[in-house]
Amino acid sequence: MKTTVIVRLQVEGIHQWKECPLPEVEFLRYPHRHIFHINCEKEVFHDNRDVEFIMMQREIVKYLTTKYADNECLKFGNMSCEMIAKELLDHFKLVSCEVFEDNENGARLVM
Repeated sequence: MKTTVIVRLQVEGIHQWKECPLPEVEFLRYPHRHIFHINCEKEVFHDNRDVEFIMMQREIVKYLTTKYADNECLKFGNMSCEMIAKELLDHFKLVSCEVFEDNENGARLVM
């Protein structure tokens, strides 16, 4: 049996896909805003809060804010949902991470 804890959070952010080759969605080349819905899953090794999820959620928000925030919101630049998920997966040693734009479309990375 494998046990994981799951942390869900949302952050306001701006990103773009500068090299978007698709004329149908060329607007993605320009900075645009989303509410990024993030789900992080981390393996735990006992049943008594090996990882406390409130603290984990706060750590993730602090990490993103420290690295990407300006006065308005998080500025992810040319990062895709996949890139954001990979960074969180690696930094927090997660087993999976999902990042969705406006809770509609997104990516899931699994170790």
